[in-house]
Amino acid sequence: MTHTETDAIFTDVLVIGAGPAGMTAGLYAARAGERVIVLEKETPGGQIVLSPRVDNYPALPQVSGTELAERMQEQLEQSGAELKYEEALEVTPEDGGFLVRTDTACYRCLSVVLAAGARHRALGLAGEEALTGAGVSFCAVCDGPFYQGRDVAVIGGGNTALQDALFLSGICARVYIVHRRDVFRGDSALEKELRARDNVTFRLNAVAEKLQTDGEALTGLTIAHQDTGERETLPVEAVFEAVGIVPQTAPFMSLLGLAQEDYLPAHENGETALPGLFVAGDCRKKDLRQLATAVGDGANAGTAAAGYARRRRGETGK
Repeated sequence: MTHTETDAIFTDVLVIGAGPAGMTAGLYAARAGERVIVLEKETPGGQIVLSPRVDNYPALPQVSGTELAERMQEQLEQSGAELKYEEALEVTPEDGGFLVRTDTACYRCLSVVLAAGARHRALGLAGEEALTGAGVSFCAVCDGPFYQGRDVAVIGGGNTALQDALFLSGICARVYIVHRRDVFRGDSALEKELRARDNVTFRLNAVAEKLQTDGEALTGLTIAHQDTGERETLPVEAVFEAVGIVPQTAPFMSLLGLAQEDYLPAHENGETALPGLFVAGDCRKKDLRQLATAVGDGANAGTAAAGYARRRRGETGK
C-alpha cells in the first residue's frame, strides 16, 4: 500500500540504512525510549555480509559477516525498533521534523539518521559478484590474513591500493600490483617503500581482463598489457580491488547544499548543518571506514538523534 502525506506513518527517529551503523543507531535510539523505524532497501548488514569471516571486531573473532549481521538485526528488533524493507527516495525538512518518502510509503519523524553506506566500485568482470568472498575482496585488512603465505593481486593506483599492497606484502608470498596507467596516483613515499620489497611485482599500464576460477574459488587473474596487447595470467588466489568507493548519498545531497554525490560532512556525534539530520557509517566524511568505526558512528548518531527527538517532542507536543 502506498501512503500519501496525509496518512504518513509517524515515528520519533527514522534511520535510513540497516548496515552496522544504521542498526546500531536504531538500537541506541530505541534503548533511549524513542519510537524507531529503520529502512533498508536490500539486505541488513550492508557490505559486512560479503565477508566470509570477520576477525577484527573486538570479542567476536572468526564470525562470518552474515552471522554478525543476523545478530545485529535480532538485537535491533528485540529493542523495539521496527525494520522495514523500503528504499528511501527523498527526505524533506518540514516544520517540526522531516517527511521521508520511500518506494512504498511516507513517514514523518522528528529526526533522521542517514546511514546509507557506500559501495566499492567494482571492475565489472564476469563472475566478479559470485567470487566476492571467494577470492575477490574489497578490504585487504579484513580479508588479507586469509591468504597468508599465498600469492595475491591488488588492482588500483591510489593511496588505498598502495597501502593495501604494503599490508599484504607483510603476510603474503607475493603481491602483484596492477594499474592501468604507467604512474601511480598515490604518494611517492608509498611507492618507494613498495619497490624496496622483494615480494612485490608491478604490472603497470595493464588492466584486469578475466577472473580465472575452478568453479568455486579464484585461481588466477588474466591481465592485458595496454602497450603491447599481450595477455598474462597471474597465478593468484585473491584479487583485492581498490579502484574507488561510491557513497550512496545521491538522494540526500541537496539537504546539505551539496551539488554532487560525495561523503556527507558531520561531527563525531553525527550532527550535520541541518538540525535534526544525523549521519553515520561509511557515507560520513572520515578517514577510517571499518566495522568498528561504523558501529561507533551509529552509537553516537543514534544517541544524538534520540536526544534531538526528545527535545523536539517537548516543543511540539507530539
